[in-house]
Amino acid sequence: MHLSPVGLSKHCFLVSLALCALLLLLIPTLQAPQRQGEPPQPRPHARLAKPRSGHEPHRTHNATVHQSAGNGKDSDVNQLPLPRGRRQGSWRVPKRDSTRASFPGSQSREPLEQKDIFIAVKTTRKYHISRLQLLFQTWVSKAKEQTFIFTDGEDKELKQKSGGNIINTNCSASHTRQALCCKMSVEYDKFIESQKKWFCHVDDDNYVILPSLLRLLSSYSHTQDVYLGRPSLDHPIEAAERVKSDGSMSVKFWFATGGAGFCISRGLALKMSPWASLGNFITTAEKIRLPDDCTVGYIIEALLEVPLMHTWLFHSHLENLQRLPTADILRQVTLSYGGVENRRNVVSIGGDFSLTEDPSRFKTVHCLLYPETHWCPRNIRN
Repeated sequence: MHLSPVGLSKHCFLVSLALCALLLLLIPTLQAPQRQGEPPQPRPHARLAKPRSGHEPHRTHNATVHQSAGNGKDSDVNQLPLPRGRRQGSWRVPKRDSTRASFPGSQSREPLEQKDIFIAVKTTRKYHISRLQLLFQTWVSKAKEQTFIFTDGEDKELKQKSGGNIINTNCSASHTRQALCCKMSVEYDKFIESQKKWFCHVDDDNYVILPSLLRLLSSYSHTQDVYLGRPSLDHPIEAAERVKSDGSMSVKFWFATGGAGFCISRGLALKMSPWASLGNFITTAEKIRLPDDCTVGYIIEALLEVPLMHTWLFHSHLENLQRLPTADILRQVTLSYGGVENRRNVVSIGGDFSLTEDPSRFKTVHCLLYPETHWCPRNIRN
């Protein structure tokens, strides 16, 4: 059969069209299927970076994890004593901003006001009178709008005193790992809702020295990844991370002890969302079976690979508080006191209150910071 050149061209054109159509049909089948809706996968083995700090972490011997850390009794384990072998004045916080850790991009300060800070105070119903009344009388009175009380029971009187900044988490009143993580989960969500620049968590036995806190946070940008706090161990904690299969894998990370308080920038807090928001914090905590402050460290250090910036300006009741030099007390960020089991473990600071009148020394500290306070002894005498 003889085909004319015109007919042959038409025939080739039709064959080309058919081949193109066939290729278009085959392309989707050759592509790898995409899974929809999967959350970001954790990176369980973080690089163990050298602690970032303006002060090297002090080393102690035979530091071990407290036996109750697994069940949430208290993660302030084997506290670090203050540095030994130094002259008393050598541990002071320098006057010009050298308390901050070395941090990329922190050379220029950003304007920061007290209203930019979200201060979460964790408590329980039985301490509303014995502990919270002292806080409202002292430092909370200077940061009422920025302070949010997270508790486990209704209290109309406290709600009125706090100006409505009291959140009943509906968590258990027990001091278990699950109850602590439940409260921290609510704290995180409320902070994200607040749109504030900084999240700072403290306990109901902490005194927050607000000028020091503002000065410290002003050294950093809230858009950067900043995790500030005091470790209670002289080494990273090691946890058994449960994976989807029946096995588990070991993971090491630093964490800031909640008993001394810690702060997180908003930029970093937003990155924590897949493992912390809307109840995911509790799920994450169950994965490693550790308390709330350890879980925060796990998310930040082990999963997000952001190192804790160690600072010794935060203090818990498990330290030897009497060893803190008197001249440095008002330069710290948080203070604490020993409580019933160790009433003599308080900061050594003189003032117009006796130990009987002010067993925690919080009133004495407050009157030195704010001498114009109406109930301070000198004002009462005048």
